[in-house]
Formats: sequence, structure tokens, C-alpha cells
Amino acid sequence: MPNRRTLLLAAAAAALAGPLRAQGNAWPDRTVRVIVPWPPAGSTDVLVRIYAERLSAMLGQSFVVENRPGAGGNIGIDAVAKAAPDGSTMGIAAVAHFSINPFLYARLPYDPAKDLMPVGVAWELPNVAVVPVQHNPSRTLAEFIAWARARPGGITYGSPGVGTTPHLSAALLAVRAGFEATHVPFRGAAQLIPVMLNGQLDFALDNLASYMPLILEGRMRALAVTSATRFPTMPEVPTMAEAGIPDFVVTSWQSFVFPAGTPEAVIRRLNGALKTISEDAAMQRRFLDIGAGMAWSTPEEARARAERERPMWQEAVRISGARVE
Repeated sequence: MPNRRTLLLAAAAAALAGPLRAQGNAWPDRTVRVIVPWPPAGSTDVLVRIYAERLSAMLGQSFVVENRPGAGGNIGIDAVAKAAPDGSTMGIAAVAHFSINPFLYARLPYDPAKDLMPVGVAWELPNVAVVPVQHNPSRTLAEFIAWARARPGGITYGSPGVGTTPHLSAALLAVRAGFEATHVPFRGAAQLIPVMLNGQLDFALDNLASYMPLILEGRMRALAVTSATRFPTMPEVPTMAEAGIPDFVVTSWQSFVFPAGTPEAVIRRLNGALKTISEDAAMQRRFLDIGAGMAWSTPEEARARAERERPMWQEAVRISGARVE
């Protein structure tokens, strides 16, 4: 018969195994909160909700989206970083959180390299140069640049926040193309777009997903995309290189993240689910129709990409002159 010490060791092992099973193969064992650091109705919010719907169906628990906008997305990401690392809270982080904000902000409430665990790149969004049709005569990027150069005092452009890829992309374009431009930040595309349609802003170089319906309706005109190739569902829109601005490939990619310390088994299970979703042809088409390219990567590849792109974004921040104290 087993002695008392053997029985105690077996009981301890069982007690440890229970939580590990709950956090690993049995995850999720409760509702999962998915923090979106941007307002509702923007491209990120829409795409996360599509994923949340599929994850709920695949994994048998509710994935509930919670919008926590503000401070360039830092409020929401900080909430993820400070959440309990038990698999019950995750979020979506953009390239800005990994590779831009450390150079943009004098102080960050979180360290992206230490406080966040990326699950894997989920999608990429090209930025698109757009003008409001009723208020701007430009039909090509070259025409817009000529129009902007001729404007007394320059032009205005909007973005979903200081230091976002739309802000930095537009600032870089203004420098490269030689026109003056004043940045007007908003809390998201949903707030920016009505101002553009009213003619109070001249231009945006923002995520394609936020503008796709307006482009198709004919209320916004797409002049060029910042991806390396033309976007599949808008083949008539040239790339920046084709429109006369070479070496201007900029995409906004995003990765689901957990707080540091979340069990590796949870990370791997979610990553596997994301891979399955990314391979679904219907989902791929759904994303393309919205204006995004579905993607997948390992956690290690997501972290390596963030490190690799940091020098490029550091230079873009310098050129823009942006700084948040």
C-alpha cells in the first residue's frame, strides 16, 4: 500500500494539474474579455468582433469585446498588461503599441517587450490616400500633390491619433512630396470621417478598412494604397510607387496579446485557433471585402517583426516631430 508521503505527493500533483488543465487544454473555462483600445465602429473594432464571434463558436465560451479607447490606444493596452494573467483577459495591439509608442511617448504605463505576450499577427491593413469627392477635385495622387502645393498655408489631414500609422504615413508623405500639412488628430476613424465629408479636412492616409464603404459609395476617392501590391478587391487603385512615390510601403498590422505571465498553453491554444480561422477561405474573403488582409504568425514571429520594424518607425516619429509628454 502507498505510504502517507506518497499519497500527499500525489494529491499535490493533482492539485497543480487541475489549474494547468484549466489554463491549457481546457481554456477557456469562462468568459474571455477582449479589450479593443479604440472606439467602436473603427476598423480594429469591426475585425476583432469578427474574430470574437468565431472564437466563441470554436472554443465554446463567450469572447466579449470591451472598448477602452484613449491616449493613442495606451489606456486599453495598459489594461491588458495589468490584467490577471489567467487567460480571462486579452486584447488587440497594433504595430504602434509594439514599435512606435516607445519612441513617441515620454513615458508609457507599460513596457511592450516585458508586459505583453503576443499571440500572433492576425491581419494587416494597408493605408489608403483618400480625399472627399465633394470637396476635392483631385483624381490622382499627382493631382492631389499639385493641389496641396498650391494651397496657401498648406492643407489639413486627419488621423485616428497622434503617432498612429495614418498620422506618421501622412506626415512622411508631406515631407517626401513637398507640401505643407497640418495634422488634426481624432480618437478614431468614426470621428474623423464625418469631418472630412463636411469639407473641414482635406485628406487622410488612413486604414483602408475604415474607408472601403465610402470609397465604394463614391463619397471618398482612393488615390493610392501603401501596400507593396494593389489591394485585391480594388485593383484600379495604384500603389504609392505606381502613383509616383517610391519606397513607400507601410502597413498596419495587429496581434492579439495577453498579459505577461499567461500560461504558454493558453497562448498556443489561441494561436492554433487563429491559424484555423486564417485558413478559412470565407473568412479571408470577408476580410478582403472590409479592406484588410487576414494573416497568421507564431508568437515568436510577431515579436521578431515588432523588433525588426522599430528602427523604421523611430525614424518616422522623428520626421513627424510628434512627441507626447
